[in-house]
Amino acid sequence: MSTVIEIQEAAARLDETGQEQLLSWLLDREAAWDQQIEKDASAGKLDFLIDQAKAAMEGNTLRDWPSHA
Repeated sequence: MSTVIEIQEAAARLDETGQEQLLSWLLDREAAWDQQIEKDASAGKLDFLIDQAKAAMEGNTLRDWPSHA
């Protein structure tokens, strides 16, 4: 499997058309991810996150994310 650095290096070698195609592909993937999150949120699949946040607030254990430990 390629590492992120290897992928970055390969992307840097692409011509302008290749870079545009790669960017388009990444944006399409991001849009699909956003749509899935919207679908899951509408279906209530992410409600547990709200419950966890409320419990952390009530228990005074809410912390910044990402944590800077």
